[in-house]
Amino acid sequence: MAEAREVSVVIPAYHEEAGIEGVVRALLAAAPWGEVLVVDDGSTDQTAARAEAAGARVVRHPYNKGNGAAVKTGLREARFPVVLLMDADGQHDPDEAQKIVAPIGTYDMVIGARAAADQHFVRALGNAVFQRLASWLTEREIPDLTSGFRAVRRERMLEILHLLPNGFSYPTTSCLAFLKAGHNVLFVPIKARVRVGKSKIRVLSDGVRFLLIIFKVITLYSPLRVFFPVAASAFTLGAGYGVWNVARFGKIPMGSALLIQLAVVVFLFGLIAEQIAAQNERR
Repeated sequence: MAEAREVSVVIPAYHEEAGIEGVVRALLAAAPWGEVLVVDDGSTDQTAARAEAAGARVVRHPYNKGNGAAVKTGLREARFPVVLLMDADGQHDPDEAQKIVAPIGTYDMVIGARAAADQHFVRALGNAVFQRLASWLTEREIPDLTSGFRAVRRERMLEILHLLPNGFSYPTTSCLAFLKAGHNVLFVPIKARVRVGKSKIRVLSDGVRFLLIIFKVITLYSPLRVFFPVAASAFTLGAGYGVWNVARFGKIPMGSALLIQLAVVVFLFGLIAEQIAAQNERR
């Protein structure tokens, strides 16, 4: 069981002067953390100054690189074996931090899972679609794929640092990578609060990015979970189209043959990708 003094709290922040001071002060009052580290991602406001005034150690990027890049900097700079990641906007209750951290040791990652009622309707709907897809691809129920409130074993997170994007998708990537690598992942219910300031996530463009990341990570670890359904769908459609044409016109159309050929090619590519993934995992 992890204790607070063994934990580096890492908070990526970009233009969060309105909420960062309150977050840091509440954290320091909640438990004797090893350190509270704020990574200022090139803010031009008072984010860094207010974080320092509240008692945090601050590392600054010279320009804005993205939320994921700030998280990667925090993981590299962290001084303790357990890292608690949380947002700077006040959505995460510092009083719930210790229940996120405590199971580390038995678990490699503990994620604070929000209820759909605590999220904006459009975002909750999008997250529900992504979570269903990710749960099917990973064969594990995922109640919250995008929560930024999570504790991890630092050494495990450093193993996948090269996979993490620089944008807003590090929670999705790290969750899927841990699950597919066979690490122990626990979801703990939390209560999300109304954020301070304006969200920087763009629903449409970031939603597409999340979808691509899901397929990227699953293809990296279990390619046939992606390739086989595509191959099976193409084969079923081609065979069905061919049977219908034979029954009605007495011949097999070119479209049917092409779909069946496509199914075979996609399936063979899936097998090759599966072998490559197995070799990478052994290394």
